[in-house]
Amino acid sequence: MIDADPLPSVSPDAGSDILRSINTSIDTMSDGQRRIAAMILENPHWAMQANVEELAAKAGVSAPTIVRFARTVGCDGLRDLKLKLAGALAVGAPYLHRSVTPGDSTADVVRNVVGSVTSVLADWQHQIVPVDVERAAEAMHRARRVDCFGTGATSNFLAVDMQARLFRLGITANAFSDAHLQLVAGAMQSEEDVLFAISFIGRMPTLLEAVAVAKERGATVIALTQTNAPLAAMADIVLGVDVPNDATMRVGSDAYVVQLLMIEILMVIIGLKRGPATLSRLGEIHDILLTHGVDSDDPSLLHWGWRQVLRDEKDQGLGEH
Repeated sequence: MIDADPLPSVSPDAGSDILRSINTSIDTMSDGQRRIAAMILENPHWAMQANVEELAAKAGVSAPTIVRFARTVGCDGLRDLKLKLAGALAVGAPYLHRSVTPGDSTADVVRNVVGSVTSVLADWQHQIVPVDVERAAEAMHRARRVDCFGTGATSNFLAVDMQARLFRLGITANAFSDAHLQLVAGAMQSEEDVLFAISFIGRMPTLLEAVAVAKERGATVIALTQTNAPLAAMADIVLGVDVPNDATMRVGSDAYVVQLLMIEILMVIIGLKRGPATLSRLGEIHDILLTHGVDSDDPSLLHWGWRQVLRDEKDQGLGEH
């Protein structure tokens, strides 16, 4: 098998610009070469260790195309490309971001980080199973109550955000991050209820315990998690968020963005299911926030509110004398 031998050790500065070279030349490549480049930029650690057949299969090209790509980016062959990838990764920049290399300018960082997220979103969109999204939306639309569980900083924020969105749609919903309250909420669920568990990692024991309690009581469990996580195995409906792992954070930007987008998709579908009355109420809420919200674009609203407060205090003071 080609390139089956282990790679020799390399110095940190051996080919440290290869990732940047691939990224800057990607727009001039053919479709097949562009897929190879995107694959390497998305997961250079894997690309460095994979054999030519694995690389070709993942990029959807032939093995000779992989070798030609290596030469296109200035390498003597696939083995030389892997050596330069190893050198680039040894520098440690991927621990900041997998698409950023040492020496990148601010413009490079902006382009590479945004481009990386765009690539991840495009790949994730193809993984979405519309039937499962429809089932999840229908279950929440019909539910007596939806309890949103989040464990960890990101998941907790998303659970609270989802509860607020469901509330605007007229659905009775709660958000819980405390392990004990999750157990209590799980114990209060029934066959008419939905438990929506959010956890990219999907392995937190306290969350899994609360989900198990809710399942025993007949609740429909929807999991926003990775498809291979223990939480997914417990769920009735799985909304997969399989994206590349972050180098330093358990839940990186890619995971956060796709989870937020899935919640957005669900809320739009549920809103359409609930019909004209709900859409009309959303319009009323919008108008009320514009008219009474102190964070409106119209500063006169804030001034009006403070004038009312001062006037009331003055009236109360006059009434006391």
